[in-house]
Amino acid sequence: MSEEQIRLIEPTLELKTEFQSMAAEYTAASEKSYADMYAEAVEDFDSYVAKLHDHAKGENLPEGWVPSSTFWLVRDNSRVLGCSRLRHYLAGDLRYEGGHIGYDIRPSERRKGHGALILRLTLEKARELSLERVLVTCHADNIASQQIIEKNGGKYASQVIPRQGGKPLRRYWIDLL
Repeated sequence: MSEEQIRLIEPTLELKTEFQSMAAEYTAASEKSYADMYAEAVEDFDSYVAKLHDHAKGENLPEGWVPSSTFWLVRDNSRVLGCSRLRHYLAGDLRYEGGHIGYDIRPSERRKGHGALILRLTLEKARELSLERVLVTCHADNIASQQIIEKNGGKYASQVIPRQGGKPLRRYWIDLL
């Protein structure tokens, strides 16, 4: 599949069944963090999409959150391959462990180059927001994610332990200028 047929889009109600299928893959793969992240999309998809659009505009944000845009990586406008989240700026713990960009690829679409592509396309969106550099983090044991970040220009900065505990995180800065 050529890259021309794969692109980032804003969340849309038209892909409800497909997005919920991706959410089900995370549940079937016992990937609890992603299954939990997308549980609302399974329960009330219209509300979930409206919330994502609000957050991109900085509206109705939970306490302590910053505006963030969500994008879906889609093939042929019909298959959701993954999601990315771009925080418009860093505040609080985002400076330490969260970073500007988070992304995930549905289990059945991994190891096909989609991770590197979704990060590259999300970096383009960061440039459109006039960000000069972004922080991207990954678990220290996630070699695939480390390679994706480095392939996209990530420079290792440090390793940290999340404040709430858990696996060590590697922090990378990517210059966008």
